[in-house]
Amino acid sequence: MTSVVPARTSAELIGAEEPVLAHNYHPLPVVVSRAEGTWVEDVEGRRYLDMLAGYSALNFGHRHPALVEAAHRQLDRLTLTSRAFHNDRLAEFAQRLAALTGLDMVLPMNTGAEAVESAVKVARKWAYDVKGVPDGRATIVVAADNFHGRTTTIVSFSTDETARSGFGPFTPGFRVVPYNDLAALEEAVDETTAGVLIEPVQGEAGVIIPDDGYLAGVRELTRREGCLFIADEIQSGLGRTGRTLAVEHEAVVPDMVLLGKALGGGIVPVSAVVARREVLQVLHPGEHGSTFGGNPLAAAVGTAVVELLETGEFQRRAAELGEVLREGLRALTGRGIVGFRSRGLWAGVDVDPALGTGREVSERLMREGVLVKDTHGSTIRLAPPLTITAGELRGALGTLEKVLGDA
Repeated sequence: MTSVVPARTSAELIGAEEPVLAHNYHPLPVVVSRAEGTWVEDVEGRRYLDMLAGYSALNFGHRHPALVEAAHRQLDRLTLTSRAFHNDRLAEFAQRLAALTGLDMVLPMNTGAEAVESAVKVARKWAYDVKGVPDGRATIVVAADNFHGRTTTIVSFSTDETARSGFGPFTPGFRVVPYNDLAALEEAVDETTAGVLIEPVQGEAGVIIPDDGYLAGVRELTRREGCLFIADEIQSGLGRTGRTLAVEHEAVVPDMVLLGKALGGGIVPVSAVVARREVLQVLHPGEHGSTFGGNPLAAAVGTAVVELLETGEFQRRAAELGEVLREGLRALTGRGIVGFRSRGLWAGVDVDPALGTGREVSERLMREGVLVKDTHGSTIRLAPPLTITAGELRGALGTLEKVLGDA
């Protein structure tokens, strides 16, 4: 039998994907084959500084030694039992994650979208069983320009037409209000409201940070009106903003916190709904589940992630280096940047449209050895691993200055 020689160059590998991969992504034309810490290497051996970190899935960098060790150790013992049986890793993971977030119970899942879908189910069940909303009438209030995933139910309450168009009919039961508008939120909440689902920082929208007092206002309103505050911290949580959770910037404790991305350490998909006991206790056997949710490998890696965060080191790094990022972006404002928003090691940067789209700027940065990702229009996102050094961060900002100056 004739063996097939695998394609080796970036161009060959990208071309090989075209006939067999669904075209639901438009990646930058770089083919990564190795990574360590904050750096990745393509198949030709070129190195790039990763300033995206897998949309926060790689908060601790590529192949963090403690996380890789935890995965290897667990791979040698047990990877999956399903939830038909107990495993010896899940209880510790749940206990430590609940303690880290200041909540009581954990519902383990796999992906961020699964955590959101699970939260929708839990909120509705709570509304019927606890609040007394008539069956089939529960509503959930969400914010415009949200990004919570791309399942059918989730795109039903998206305002992004690219995500919605062609995928109806849509799931009912959602009300959309402007983000950062407490008056609009109050008007939308009524006796049928099961919960308010928001991102403490809107990531996909361009790292949109609400006014001071907004999150506290959401907490006060939901408590007063007898509905749940559900915080989607899948991108903003686990150290990214300089706190364990972004809601901590206003000392707010939601009823449910949704986690994912960084919870798997960039090794395995891990997500969770973490909530008050009286909220998650509405679920009973058979009403919700996941074959892989809470598997021993995921629990082992997730526990190692929690252990890293328990020291506070990564939260401090994000806060301190966030100042370096902010200072660098402030210096570039008016010199190719028309505005930016940042919190911790996370920034949405609005480039002068005359200099190019966000995609074009991302491609120029890629050619200079820095990887970022565009979002809407001429906005790019910066979200490096929390392990980045001040020197690496300043180098990336210098590269941004260069590509804007050369445009």
